[in-house]
Amino acid sequence: MHGGSRRTRTVASATTSAETGSSRASAVITRRSADSASPRRDARSATAASDGASRLSTRPARPMPHCQGRAIMQGRGSAPVACRPARRNVTTSLRVAMPCGIRPLVSPMNRPASPVSPHEGEHLRVGDEYYVLASSLASRRRKHVLSHQDTFAVLDQSGDIPFALEEEVGLFFRGTRHLSQLELLAGGRPPFFLSSAVTADNLRAVANLTNNDVQEDGRFTSRSTLSIRRTTLLCGPQLLLRLVLHSFTLEPLAMRLELRLSADFADVFQVRGLARSRRGVYEPSCVDGGALCFGYRGLDGVRRLTRCEISGADVRWEGHQASLDLVFAPEEERVVEVAIACLNDEAPPPPRLGFTGAEAVREREHRLWQAELTTVHSADDGLNAIIAQALADIFMLTVAPEPDTPHATDRFVYAGIPWFATIFGRDALVTAREMLSFAPGLARSVLRTLASLQGTEVNAARDEEPGKIIHEARYGEMPATGEVPFGRYYGSLDATPLFCMLLGAYARVTNDLELVRDLWPNARAAVDWMERYGDRDGDGYLEYERRTEHGLANQGWKDSGDSIFHADSRLAEPPIAPVEVQGYRYAALVAMAELAEALEMDGAADWLAAAATLRQRINDDFWIEREGTYALALDHHKRPCEVVASNAGHLLFCGVPYAGRARLLGSRLLRADLFSGWGIRTLASGQPRYNPMSYHNGSIWPHDNALIAAGLRRYERVDGVLDVLTGLVEGSLHFEDRRLPELFCGFGRRRESAPVPYPVACRPQAWAAASVFLLLEASLGMELDAPRRRAVFRQPQLPSWLPWLEIRNLRIGDARVDLNVLRGKYGGSIEIARKEGDVDIVETR
Repeated sequence: MHGGSRRTRTVASATTSAETGSSRASAVITRRSADSASPRRDARSATAASDGASRLSTRPARPMPHCQGRAIMQGRGSAPVACRPARRNVTTSLRVAMPCGIRPLVSPMNRPASPVSPHEGEHLRVGDEYYVLASSLASRRRKHVLSHQDTFAVLDQSGDIPFALEEEVGLFFRGTRHLSQLELLAGGRPPFFLSSAVTADNLRAVANLTNNDVQEDGRFTSRSTLSIRRTTLLCGPQLLLRLVLHSFTLEPLAMRLELRLSADFADVFQVRGLARSRRGVYEPSCVDGGALCFGYRGLDGVRRLTRCEISGADVRWEGHQASLDLVFAPEEERVVEVAIACLNDEAPPPPRLGFTGAEAVREREHRLWQAELTTVHSADDGLNAIIAQALADIFMLTVAPEPDTPHATDRFVYAGIPWFATIFGRDALVTAREMLSFAPGLARSVLRTLASLQGTEVNAARDEEPGKIIHEARYGEMPATGEVPFGRYYGSLDATPLFCMLLGAYARVTNDLELVRDLWPNARAAVDWMERYGDRDGDGYLEYERRTEHGLANQGWKDSGDSIFHADSRLAEPPIAPVEVQGYRYAALVAMAELAEALEMDGAADWLAAAATLRQRINDDFWIEREGTYALALDHHKRPCEVVASNAGHLLFCGVPYAGRARLLGSRLLRADLFSGWGIRTLASGQPRYNPMSYHNGSIWPHDNALIAAGLRRYERVDGVLDVLTGLVEGSLHFEDRRLPELFCGFGRRRESAPVPYPVACRPQAWAAASVFLLLEASLGMELDAPRRRAVFRQPQLPSWLPWLEIRNLRIGDARVDLNVLRGKYGGSIEIARKEGDVDIVETR
């Protein structure tokens, strides 16, 4: 594959287009075996089978707590308005039967009753005390996700929010669940489900439903008489629902529709499973101006409201239930719309646009996003679907700047839904680097936002120090009251060097020295933090040890409590120096030297010298000769954790190993105990604490694989790059919507098998979605060099299943090019389809 002498050519002539040739924890979990799946070619057109439907029963829903005599606030700055209390009645809701003998983990006095109390063994611990609830029944429910700005919704496939308080379903705004139930009934029964999907742009969830056989008031209505097309859309802090109802009978049709609603105002950490000893005060639900209102004043003093309005039909409110008695003329079509707004004291109320107006706003945002992208199209429909879903996910997770928020400075890409729908420094920096060649504007926004949140003081309660890049910033009642420390939290060792790395990479791709000058003080502060605070004992390595009792015990990207350990399985004692973070520091110093030279600043020589010294020390202190890899970390006593893990692969990405060791490391990463066939595991099988179903000790993370693949390319292990790309692409075809999850289980690949999902993985997750773009960059050996006005393709390769690839609107500085990549007998070749501006396309072999 790599034979023959190396040559370099500049692709100068424009050609026509090529002709076509042919997705924070460890656990032991119990789950059903995965359904077998067809091979890759068949998987392109097959939809992954669901794990099975839950058995449902109908039980009375527990009403929300009420406090009489309160007022309901209309919105920010509005005076409270007295409203008439809603008539209370006993409603019913679809509930999942509770297994006998299961003890709830959360006291009923502290939390609204749930239809299902999960098994204690299904909690996944994160760090020392934060865990994510994993319900075996919830794992069988197919879910649809929508998101816009600081609001997201997790729906079942029919568009409902089922009354299941210990699942992540619901409508969430700024860290609080504003709607915990939204169930539609037709003729007193849930509609018959036909089909559903989220649109390709991630803007709408569309479900096609119909009525069941209905016997009501002496009338019988047969199934499939009324078509119900249900479309859900988010726009700011509001959920908009459009019901298009079409009667297909030649007689008049009477049908009662009902909507059942509840709002528990649970903090997202409660939904994850964290118990609380106290809660705020629920206000009585009431009807105000024809809208049903739920209210809650939290322990943080913030008043939160959920307001539900229905238009297009006469509505009768009975408790938390809306009844619509509809009479259709023969073959009549009617439209009913529902608007549910999330309000609180600290956020402006959303504009009342209606469904059509909100849809127009969202579509315009999507068009603007698409216009700035470099797009990729290939000969493989499966890869095209993965790329399209990845772009849609990154768009959905990107929030626009908004006053009085952590992202007031610029837009930002949130980490993932449902658990990490907020600012995460590490995740955003890695995501932006993965997307850099295809969406450089995202890196600019991430850098500017994180610079505005950079640490300015020593604050042990949130692990903050001057110059340190933030780990996460959260809204919500529990962060505001200090019940969890994550309101603004800096417990991340790696985000700070990653900031410098991304700034250097961004400058190479864009030559945007204006931004570099603006952020130069922040970059210098980051380097100063690494020297003064990050290196706790002056040994030249970055180390972590939490300063607050409730902070994260591990502060690298593998931040679960049992992810850093020795070969005898003992947990490492802090301060801990993870191997990959030392590589990040090396790359950060090199990047700072390059930036200093570009800005004609002092310090470049000193940083390069420090980088060279650090590189040698990493190779001396971390290398494990017998394993051909680097130790996972150094512990408090500077003893290496001699564990075979994926972390060492990040050193390849940073350029730390010398050539001989890089070859050994590349081969070690691709051995069967690490490479499962679907991807590289976080921990090799056979190592202590290995568990393919754990969060960090044997699972497969797409972003981890992408960084390793880029490192393999740096050292010319192109075969390894193609193996990783192929494994992840073929694995993605088995996942719902062709969406790479945050992680999946590390079971080995077998014939007629599919990758096994991880039970509480975020889907979508930004750095998982973006991983496909770094994998393509690595496959093509693509290096954009804006200062020299060129794009270099070093030994471009395409896997055997991919004959050609088209790249459109690739930006190198202010130039634009369209390229075609063709797979040939001796590798890939580059053709120029269009070129605007002064730029050279260079191909080396």
